[in-house]
Amino acid sequence: MTTTPAPELDRIDRRILAILQEQGRMSVADLAPKVALSAAPCLRRMRRLEEAGVIARYAAILDPRKLGLGLTAHLEVQLDKQAEHARSTFRKAVGRWPEVLACFALSGQWDYSMKVVATDLDAYAKFLMEKVIALPVVVNVQSSFVLETVKDTSALPV
Repeated sequence: MTTTPAPELDRIDRRILAILQEQGRMSVADLAPKVALSAAPCLRRMRRLEEAGVIARYAAILDPRKLGLGLTAHLEVQLDKQAEHARSTFRKAVGRWPEVLACFALSGQWDYSMKVVATDLDAYAKFLMEKVIALPVVVNVQSSFVLETVKDTSALPV
């Protein structure tokens, strides 16, 4: 996995990023004084950060419980290492599953880890049985259910 070199970020860029991570809808007019700039240079910096891909996107963070998604699970998946197409088959399937919030390829015992939401245990069981386990390339799964969220953030340390 290669990474693109990060652009040089000064103290003001980092402050802009920190504020936008917490308040993504803040207007340039409100943001500029918080970073000791006028609106035009603040907007230029934001656009530069967007163009460089440092700011990947702006998004609303939704409360899953308020949407009836009361169950969160972490699911570890092991694939059939003999099947040539196992990884591509699995990745394509995951891309079609709206229940999967995140999926990570891993080193170690498990091949993938997924964060999954569902309305309840019955809905999760249906997802697991009809989608995940139904894939012929999946040979083993392990579910862990979230009992309490201690920390959940998308904010990076800038």
